[in-house]
Amino acid sequence: MDSHAHTHTHGTLDAGVLSNERGIAAVKWSFFWLFATALFQLAIVALSGSVALLADTIHNIGDAATAIPLWVAFSLAKRKPSKRFTYGYGRVEDLAGVAVVMIIAFSAVVSGYESIGRFLHPQKISYLWAVMAASIIGFMGNEAVAIYRLKVGGEIASAALIADGHHARVDGLTSLAVFAGAIGVWLGYPLADPVVGLAITLTIVGIVWDSGKTVFTRLLDGVDPEVIEEIRHAIGHVKEVREIAEIRVRWLGHQLHAEVNIALAADLSVEKAHEIAKEARHTLLHHLKYLSNATIHVDPAGASGEKHHAISEHAHDTSSTHSHP
Repeated sequence: MDSHAHTHTHGTLDAGVLSNERGIAAVKWSFFWLFATALFQLAIVALSGSVALLADTIHNIGDAATAIPLWVAFSLAKRKPSKRFTYGYGRVEDLAGVAVVMIIAFSAVVSGYESIGRFLHPQKISYLWAVMAASIIGFMGNEAVAIYRLKVGGEIASAALIADGHHARVDGLTSLAVFAGAIGVWLGYPLADPVVGLAITLTIVGIVWDSGKTVFTRLLDGVDPEVIEEIRHAIGHVKEVREIAEIRVRWLGHQLHAEVNIALAADLSVEKAHEIAKEARHTLLHHLKYLSNATIHVDPAGASGEKHHAISEHAHDTSSTHSHP
């Protein structure tokens, strides 16, 4: 046997389990960090009465809570496919993304309600130095979590985890806004506190909109059109492929799956066509690292594509005339 020979696989269960484990580690670590930060801020809210800090604290509690559905999703995704769920449980991650968006939206409603209430019923803010300290700690905690979530989310291609990472980063900026509001109060502008609270609320609404678009696009099997072109370009390197008829791609959580129709010379043997299909699949999974699996369907040249698989109008015994797409 050649000493340099080696084998390797793509899109295996082991790789999926590894990415799920990393996702669990990311949400677990960020949950405890943000929860500790929120508890500290909550103590300062009780001491100072700052509604801006309260809005930021509510947001941080909500951000910590978003880790729970993600934790559940990554845990379920480790399960093997079954006869009922033949594609596995990756779609749970997309549903967890919806839960994340809903939790963020709820935090916007609560912080907006508290900020408007403080406009109508102003209250004195005490211990401004403590409010400033809490805002700085809130910023550092959120930025650390954002860096970690975005890093892991990007590496495992999890839209839900990336959305949560951007959420944490904006949370950090809103914590700095609380610091600015405290300075405004210190300078003699007491309404600076509820104004910052409303600004934080509007920021949260923006996060809901952006994150919602990403999560629901994936839930509806939407992909970046550039992915299609990258798949087409990669298979184009397989010289035996005469035509690429259809390309369909979908996300299942952070796993990307592709189905491709290719046309080969009609006089090839089944064995040879099978080998070329394996080469095409290998080329895809080798060059497109974000692709977890690919199904290659082979057609003869001149009869490639879904339209050639349609069954024309016909009848069975006494049944009515019908056709199949």
